[in-house]
Amino acid sequence: MLDHAKIIYLHGLESTSQSGKARQFAQRFPGMLTPDFTGSFEERMAQLLPILGDEGGWTVIGSSFGGLMGAVFTLENESQVRKLVLLAPALMLPPFATLADRRTVSVPTVVIHGTEDDVVPLAPVRALAEKVFTNLTYHVVHDGHRLAKAYEELAWEDILA
Repeated sequence: MLDHAKIIYLHGLESTSQSGKARQFAQRFPGMLTPDFTGSFEERMAQLLPILGDEGGWTVIGSSFGGLMGAVFTLENESQVRKLVLLAPALMLPPFATLADRRTVSVPTVVIHGTEDDVVPLAPVRALAEKVFTNLTYHVVHDGHRLAKAYEELAWEDILA
């Protein structure tokens, strides 16, 4: 049984914990964490670290810039992450693109990315993900950056299991 208290959703750069996806996840998985993050990448990571602490067993879901945060956290704290789910992740941004040259991660990782994403380019992100995540499942869906259609169609319980 999936422990909802060990699931965290990391929203995108221009988003909040009240975004559509955050609310949908919180409704589907009551008790999961959907904190708000503000500021630069470094400031957001400084806000994330005390939330996750030193505990293991986390399921990290990150959307766009939140996907960048989740991926970097996983690279730096692999033993704490049970599963990583990235939604149109902005992996082409530093520091992930820099770290990608030096590390691989075996955490089960699922990436969901839309063919119509006009914010985060599919091809370079997929190439980076395939280079870094050795236990990767990559779902390319016919959707835009928000993945609104895909959210409704995907079996989230199975993805997060």
